[in-house]
Amino acid sequence: MGILFEDVSHYYYGLKKKNVTKAIENINLNIDSHDEFVAIVGKTGSGKSTLVEHMNALMLPTHGNIKIFEYNITPKKRKNPKLKNIRKKVGFVFQFPEYQLFEETVLKDIMFGPINFGYTKEEALNKANEVMELLNIKELKDKSPFNLSGGQMRRVAIASILAYDPEIIVLDEPTRGLDPKGASEIMDLFKEIQEKTHKSFVMITHDMNVMYEYAKRVVVLNKHKITYDGNKVDLFKKDIYKENHLVKPDVLNLIDFLNEKNNYNISYENYTLEMLLDTLANL
Repeated sequence: MGILFEDVSHYYYGLKKKNVTKAIENINLNIDSHDEFVAIVGKTGSGKSTLVEHMNALMLPTHGNIKIFEYNITPKKRKNPKLKNIRKKVGFVFQFPEYQLFEETVLKDIMFGPINFGYTKEEALNKANEVMELLNIKELKDKSPFNLSGGQMRRVAIASILAYDPEIIVLDEPTRGLDPKGASEIMDLFKEIQEKTHKSFVMITHDMNVMYEYAKRVVVLNKHKITYDGNKVDLFKKDIYKENHLVKPDVLNLIDFLNEKNNYNISYENYTLEMLLDTLANL
């Protein structure tokens, strides 16, 4: 088991207790610790960010219970001495990378996590060099994180999480601020890491193209509740995506056009344009 939500709700209270805003409500969700690549989708305000911020106890539930590996998080445990252990197991890459960068140099920023979780300085340095090589940012190591472009900052933020080797990695809009080439490179890297290490990835995304190409499982939030949890193909085969204010990925719109125009029967199992072109070549 990795992360288990049991009837979890989170409310924001105003100055008067009767002024209550629901963020998430009655959430039941299980994320396995291995081999998951889950996309959390839904329109703005549906509760996606609140949901994932509970996954490493950045936020605590108003009601319900969350099991994060061997640790129980409940509304009563506001001061939990195990939070550091939880955050070692579940890493969180923020939507805005500047929120998690604070050191003088890129290298120090990437080394901070491993050192904080008990690595020696030598081990932290080796791990930092390894992930900088992986993310192609080694030439940035002596620069200030705040003098980088948005795309570079995002890579540094990702490196700072990968460096301490969490079992589950949560990504809040991982392609935000990246050009299409950079977005593909980052997502291909996550896919490669997931396939090699069998870690689980959970990502919030508004990009249905990214979701459809990379996610193995889709969780849809609408009006603060989970309205769908399952296969991405089934989500778009039926009208579920319309009911939840989602748009079809580009590749599916093209498949619909080809099927209608040429009387083909191309499957939605073609997740990318490259896969679709291979299918067309074989027709």
